Amino acid sequence: MGSPGPSRHLDDGRHARHPAAAPARVRHEELAARNTQRDRARETQDRSAAGTFRNEEGTRTFGYTSIVIDPPDGRIPAALPEARQRRIAPGTFGVGPFNTMQDFSLYDRCITRGVVGSFGPAVYGNGARILQTPDSVVISYEMVHDTRIVPLDGRPPLGEGIRQYMGDSRGRFEGDTLVIESSNFTHKTALGGVRHSVQLKLTERFTRIDPEMIDYEIRVEDPLTWEKPWTMRMTITQQPGYVIYEYACHEGNMALRHILSGERAYEQAVAEAAAKGLPPPERVFERVNGPDRAR
Repeated sequence: MGSPGPSRHLDDGRHARHPAAAPARVRHEELAARNTQRDRARETQDRSAAGTFRNEEGTRTFGYTSIVIDPPDGRIPAALPEARQRRIAPGTFGVGPFNTMQDFSLYDRCITRGVVGSFGPAVYGNGARILQTPDSVVISYEMVHDTRIVPLDGRPPLGEGIRQYMGDSRGRFEGDTLVIESSNFTHKTALGGVRHSVQLKLTERFTRIDPEMIDYEIRVEDPLTWEKPWTMRMTITQQPGYVIYEYACHEGNMALRHILSGERAYEQAVAEAAAKGLPPPERVFERVNGPDRAR
C-alpha cells in the first residue's frame, strides 16, 4: 500500500495506536473457556468438512463481550416498527418455500454480502485484500468477490438517483486512520438482522494497531431503521501465508435452479402421498444440514 507520506500509510506498523473506544472484555477464565470451546468446535467442523477450504472461520479468539461498542450496553438499538416489518429472505438458511429467486438471499445468489457482512466470518473464504494507490483505496473480499474502489481525491459523491448494494464511498485520512463514508445504498441488504432503508450511512475507520492487526470500526446511521445510531468494532487480522482464491460464484449458477426444481419435486411427492392417504414425506433439511441451519 503506497501513500504520500508515512503518517498517512495504513499498513505502517510504526504508527500503531490503540483505539479510543474499546468494548468491555471478558475475564481471563471466561476467555480461556471460550478458547477451549472454539478449539473443540474447529476440531468437530474439520472432521465433517466437505472440502479442503470449509470451516476456516479464523485462528484468533478475542475477549470482547460484544462487537457493538456504542451504545455502551453492547446491544444494537431497537429497530423501528416499520423496519421490523421489512422482509428478509432467509434463503438456504431457512426451510423455504422456494418458489422464486426472491426467496433467496443476495448471499445465496452470489450478489453481495454487503459492506459490513463482507468482513464478517463465514465457513470459508474469509480473506480480504486492501490496496492503496495515490488517489484511491481498493478493498477486495474473497467470498462473493465484491471489490470496492474508494476515491481519496475529494471528488463529489454520486447523485441521489444512483443506488448501489455497496453504496457510494469516499475516503480520507485523519492522521493514521483511514475514514470511509458511504451512502447511496439500496434497501435490499441488511445489518444486524434488519433490512435498512436507502437513508443508511456508514462511516468506517481503519487503524493499524500492530503489524498484524487493523482496528475496524463502523458507525451505522439510518433514521428510518433504528431508534438511534450505533457503532460496532472488529479486529481484522493477518494470517501469514494465506492465499486468496477465486470465488467462482455468480447469480446464474446451477445451485438455485436445482433448489427450485427440488422444491417442485417435493410438492409433487406431497400431492401423491395425500392422494394415497399417506402423510407428507419427511423434509430432510435438518437431518442433512444439522439443527443449527434448520430455521
